[in-house]
Amino acid sequence: MARPKLASSLKSPAAVIGAGIAGIATAVRLALKGHAVTVFEAADTFGGKMHQFELPGGYRFDAGPSLFTMPQLVDDLFRLAGRDPKEHFRYERLDPITHYFFADGTRLNAWADTKKFAVEIEAKLGVPAADVVRFLDRSAHAYEATEKTFLHKSLHKAGTYFHADVLKALAALPSLGLTGTMHQRHASAFQDPRLVQLFDRFATYNGSDPYQAPATLSLIPHLEHGIGAFYPEGGIYSIARSLVELAEELGVSFHYNEPVTEILTAGGRVTGVRTPQDVYDMGLVVSNMDVVPTYRKLLPSQPAPERTLGQPRSSSALIYYWGIAHSFDELGVHNIFFSQDYQKEFDAIFKQKTVAEDPTVYVNITSKKTPTDAPAGHENWFVMVNVPHHQGQDWDALIQQTRQAVLDKVSRSLGTPVEPLIRAEQVWDPRGIEQRTSSFGGALYGSSSNNPLAAFLRHPNFSRKLEGLYFCGGSVHPGGGIPLCLLSAKIVADLVD
Repeated sequence: MARPKLASSLKSPAAVIGAGIAGIATAVRLALKGHAVTVFEAADTFGGKMHQFELPGGYRFDAGPSLFTMPQLVDDLFRLAGRDPKEHFRYERLDPITHYFFADGTRLNAWADTKKFAVEIEAKLGVPAADVVRFLDRSAHAYEATEKTFLHKSLHKAGTYFHADVLKALAALPSLGLTGTMHQRHASAFQDPRLVQLFDRFATYNGSDPYQAPATLSLIPHLEHGIGAFYPEGGIYSIARSLVELAEELGVSFHYNEPVTEILTAGGRVTGVRTPQDVYDMGLVVSNMDVVPTYRKLLPSQPAPERTLGQPRSSSALIYYWGIAHSFDELGVHNIFFSQDYQKEFDAIFKQKTVAEDPTVYVNITSKKTPTDAPAGHENWFVMVNVPHHQGQDWDALIQQTRQAVLDKVSRSLGTPVEPLIRAEQVWDPRGIEQRTSSFGGALYGSSSNNPLAAFLRHPNFSRKLEGLYFCGGSVHPGGGIPLCLLSAKIVADLVD
């Protein structure tokens, strides 16, 4: 594959604040456009939430993101650089995608093939397979009609709305359910509450509440059941590692343990950044930091967009990393153990600002695909519960309370006491997420999408007041999660042009 030549005369030097996945991808795109790019990272390594670590006994963990969809967005970066993606980054499609365990004891496999998945639902839940296929077809239609407008372009530039893709999106609006909620859409499509719960859970993919989030988000299941869910060779961390290697090949410089303390401005534009080590002159600055601390800490003298910064936060996560001295054949890479009362669970998170007494539990086990992530006969369990972002809760008490609830639920579902099998343990709560990643309150996706206009209320990928200042990552348009963060990098690069 022929490699593109970088611009012979370099453009404005660019600073990227934060080496999260969006920051890395932005650095790659800007370097390919001829900018000399420097990435400043407060931590001692790259990845942001997408970092890895090991626990004693030989258990490796991906610390944050665990689900990988839309892998073509990673491949695109290698192709833009003239590389064959398969020579640098490999992945496989998961089948089944997820193992579901319902509170009544029902077990269900979400197969990659839509028709096979529908047949499984009919056999286990009694819902006609044709109804499931019809729903997923509708989800695919909604996604295909809106993705190029709402995910690939800035919603905050007038030019977006004069594009032909917008007409396609507008034509689809009547079928998207703008006035209802996700839960209402799913409850009208299916009579079985277990299947409604299964599709309601996709609201958590952007940290939202299905009982508040708009029905338009019912397009999210298409990402898994239409495009597919994938496992990167070596785990999620390999995404960040491979892109950093690409960035360095393109001349990007990474400064670790060097946090930016101020974005410098003069005359209505950015002029550089200040760190504890030095002052750097820059014509472009891209913040991969959450927009709230970006304004509060790095731009204290600039007027902040208070309405945007005040939008309700998304959920956070309480994660237990367990080295398990056993191998469970009934578990796969992705496993969900549902709560009995889903609405009560989301009310606890978004209204009472606490952790539900009976939480839904997600267990990710990468050793199912990468055996070296755990000793032979053992497994590495990434055990996550959706929780509110940090607002002063007594997390030490909630960690213990939730740990017992998780152990009780999973042990009951598997018919095996889990606690005696734990050989290593570490916990990450919203306080730690905020401290390590600068995500305001530890909110994983910036603001929530519990509002029909949430997509338009997110912070744009550029500053309206400071020329040369841009934003990428999960706290800005188009949202959080690996695919949307990668798309935010594409939007920034397009805007810089």
